Amino acid sequence: MDAKRVDASSVVMAQMMNPLDANPAGNVHGGAIMKLIDTVAGAVAVRHARANVVTASIDRLDFHSPVFIGDLLTLKAGLNMVGRTSMEVGVRVETENLVTGEVRHTASAYLTLVALGRDGRPVEIAPLALETEEQKRRNRQATARKKMRFEERKKEEACQDNPGDCDS
Repeated sequence: MDAKRVDASSVVMAQMMNPLDANPAGNVHGGAIMKLIDTVAGAVAVRHARANVVTASIDRLDFHSPVFIGDLLTLKAGLNMVGRTSMEVGVRVETENLVTGEVRHTASAYLTLVALGRDGRPVEIAPLALETEEQKRRNRQATARKKMRFEERKKEEACQDNPGDCDS
């Protein structure tokens, strides 16, 4: 299987925030932003895998600034790492106040998605061609996050087996 370039699957998505996305005070719900993050990450993953994908995990969804009704939300998403059947997508969310032109970094997230075959089981996907130093750096960071997730999962499983040995 030939490697695919990062820019071949990257996606930029923009959406105006409406009253249905917000609470009565005009603040957009974090869940509405989370759904858009998952949607754009899914588009990136499907573009790379050319298969159905499911979200396996979301790492470090950090909100940095609020979003209000009337703001334009722009989500920039691209692959950081590709494994045998899974891939990490990084998403950066920016908010623009269309009246003032102010742009704020709103949120960042890392999502792991798994490609599925027609039978609903994980399917092997093309590797990722890393071309720039920035892409290589992102790949190293994604590999470190994957290792941390694996170690945390091992600790959680051990804790379930022996609850008395766990820190609360």
